[in-house]
Amino acid sequence: MISMTKTAAPKKFLFVSLSGLIGDTAWQIYKEGHDVLYYIDDKTENDIANGFVPKTDDWKKQINWADVIVFDDVLGQGKIAHELRQSGKLVIGGTPYTDMLEDDRSFGQSEMKTHGIKILPFEEFTSFDKAINHVVQNPGKYVIKPSGEAQNIKRLLFVGQEEDGSDVIRVLTAYKKTWQDEVKIFQLQKKVASGVEIAVGAFFNGYEFITPINVNFEHKKLFPGELGVATGEMGTTMFWTEPNKIFNATLKKMEPALRREKYVGYIDINCIVNGNGIYPLEFTSRFGYPTISIQNDGIIGSLGDFFYSLANGEKVQLKTKKGFQIGARIVVPPFPYKDPKTFDAFSKNAVVVFKKKMEEGVHIEDVKMVNEEWVITGGSGVALIVSGCGQTMKEAQKQMYSRISNILIPNMYYRKDIGDRWFEDSDKLHAWGYLRDS
Repeated sequence: MISMTKTAAPKKFLFVSLSGLIGDTAWQIYKEGHDVLYYIDDKTENDIANGFVPKTDDWKKQINWADVIVFDDVLGQGKIAHELRQSGKLVIGGTPYTDMLEDDRSFGQSEMKTHGIKILPFEEFTSFDKAINHVVQNPGKYVIKPSGEAQNIKRLLFVGQEEDGSDVIRVLTAYKKTWQDEVKIFQLQKKVASGVEIAVGAFFNGYEFITPINVNFEHKKLFPGELGVATGEMGTTMFWTEPNKIFNATLKKMEPALRREKYVGYIDINCIVNGNGIYPLEFTSRFGYPTISIQNDGIIGSLGDFFYSLANGEKVQLKTKKGFQIGARIVVPPFPYKDPKTFDAFSKNAVVVFKKKMEEGVHIEDVKMVNEEWVITGGSGVALIVSGCGQTMKEAQKQMYSRISNILIPNMYYRKDIGDRWFEDSDKLHAWGYLRDS
């Protein structure tokens, strides 16, 4: 076993991003002393992380230079990663199969079922009229889940509350009028009555899962108390543990398929659990954002060394902190929407000010460095992730919010209740027996 306790000889990492998601990880590895080059394909986002890490405008010319190539997304990146891996390069990234697990919700659900994972009933539709008729004929609570690229429009996911499905019918009718050009395919999934939303994930080295696994809880709504529109993410809490009942009932069962694919990277399954069972919802077959930045705070030793060993197929003994890690997203207008006029008016080139010099627990998103100052860039309004660690959730919360209080950005906003759910959720999860080793 290899233990991540010190930085080995520096390696060369090439990060390939579609829209500037992996900048913080590239920065963390660069600070460890490794060589880094970072490429962003989206020209409207490609100054993200300028001044933090060296950049390249043609990643393909750097393939031979790199010891490890890291891809940060799905949406076709899996095909490129797979081909490079077959050519002999060390690559962290997916395959066409693992991209489909996330991109195509119905395929992901069918693969869960094929591998013996219990799933919720669902129907796939390409017609809003047929979906409306389905709810009329089969009244109940449903979740509307767009598939493909449309699933990235987080505000389109709708969780029905009415027993007769009337609210779902109203939303489907509205979507038919306003979103049918973007939403080509979608699911209606039976809604679980109640429970705890929880994700289990782990790194995979091409052959097997690396332990410990990661258990995390996302906070997706814009406002405290899980109110407002769904965002990509407003904050996450997590801890590292040996494989538990949820992991063994879900993600562990995918190990043969991931081994066949030679998948290398991080993957998780988001679930709803209650006293009646475990109900997997969807895959994330890539790094999560801001998950990977918060995870880094819980990993002891060099992240770059770990990535190199992972890409090399080595069985790494991942060393992690005990207790909890927590992170909150600091955002600016127009988040969670994209509106160039609003961004230009309120957020473009806004300066990040630290009352006292601080870098620990601060992770970059859409920022660049200009004359030693951190400046907001991009266009989405995601600025920073601020994290904290502690033996208890309260300690982790206290450290994170103390760090946030040291930061000033004009018009910034964030949630003040990240982690509060844990105190009730943990009681339920322990009572149901889901956090025990199994």
